[in-house]
Amino acid sequence: MEALQTATSNAARFLEKDDIGAIKAGGLADLVLLGANPLEDIHNTKKINAVVINGHSLDRAVLDSMLAQAEEAAKVQK
Repeated sequence: MEALQTATSNAARFLEKDDIGAIKAGGLADLVLLGANPLEDIHNTKKINAVVINGHSLDRAVLDSMLAQAEEAAKVQK
């Protein structure tokens, strides 16, 4: 729990930004939707089902496509 709070609400508090780091009406929150509870096992943070960023939802298929494109781009640069 502490690791997750450090990366979210505590960071917002440190930056004195009460409009980020929390899910609320009018707030600025990018979301990572997980397939399992990270409080039960921190490794569940790797079970990403979707991401919401700047109001746009990216499901697992879109994320996998983006990852494949990044991997291909990295191969070209080697």
